Amino acid sequence: MEPDDTWTSLRRRCEALEPGAELLTPVSERPFEIERTDDDRLVVRFGDSGETRPLWREQFVVFLEELDEGAVPLEGLQPGVEPYASVLTLVAAYTADGDAIRYDPDAAGGESPFLVSAAAARDPPERVHDDALLLAAVLERIDADDPAALDTEALTDLYVLASDAQHGADRLRRSARDPLLERLGPDQRLHGRYGTVRRTTRERQRPKDEAAIFEALDDHGIPREWVTGIDRDKLDVVLAVTDLEEDAVYDVEEDVYVQKVGVDEDEKYTRLQGLADRIDDLADAEGEELRAELDALEDRLEEALSAG
Repeated sequence: MEPDDTWTSLRRRCEALEPGAELLTPVSERPFEIERTDDDRLVVRFGDSGETRPLWREQFVVFLEELDEGAVPLEGLQPGVEPYASVLTLVAAYTADGDAIRYDPDAAGGESPFLVSAAAARDPPERVHDDALLLAAVLERIDADDPAALDTEALTDLYVLASDAQHGADRLRRSARDPLLERLGPDQRLHGRYGTVRRTTRERQRPKDEAAIFEALDDHGIPREWVTGIDRDKLDVVLAVTDLEEDAVYDVEEDVYVQKVGVDEDEKYTRLQGLADRIDDLADAEGEELRAELDALEDRLEEALSAG
């Protein structure tokens, strides 16, 4: 397939994804969403860090040329190349099995193995509510002030549920942003029960195309070398498709962290059902007591905020 045709198909597939759908990187299994598509790039946001980064059209072309020569092993993909591979499998002719990604013009096509449905990506507000409820239930029975004292299962559940609640809440926050902006005038503040928001403007810079930049530099007698350098994303693609060794261009340091690699949705559902049954079984007096405690907590919060 010609690069221009592939790029057009790729943009269409990205734009047709369900709201909230996520892709996983093949090796590190980092979740990310397609934020927008431009003529020369896709912009993605990683769910585990909130980091945004561009996936450049020209780098897809480099990857496509390598796939024309044969399959590319998934295990050897550099971190910077992983999202390129995941996104490319949205196009029917580029398939991935457990070992490699390859170009197959006769492939019938199907769902990318790295695509996570919008439902599984936990985007709807109901899932944010459910995760928050499960997290609250865990916090009721553990001492989160001393995580080191928790048993491994409780500590794992705390990490996973806090991660899910954070990511879901962040998506929900972003979905509320545009409606709020429509109601906010310049220098205006809107007040809710729990806080206040205002309109903030900041400039985002995007470089012009290379020819325009070099022309401007030349006009002012500025050496082009002052603004050229190593692009890490491009370097990662080069490492993936050539025999250049990583340690020849990178000083490698090991960074150890905790990564969530699975969520037991069935267990979540069972636990939520149990919580719902407990609430249904509450006697009227107990229900009134819980409501009174909640009202008292809200009153204390309001007093503290007004005093501040």
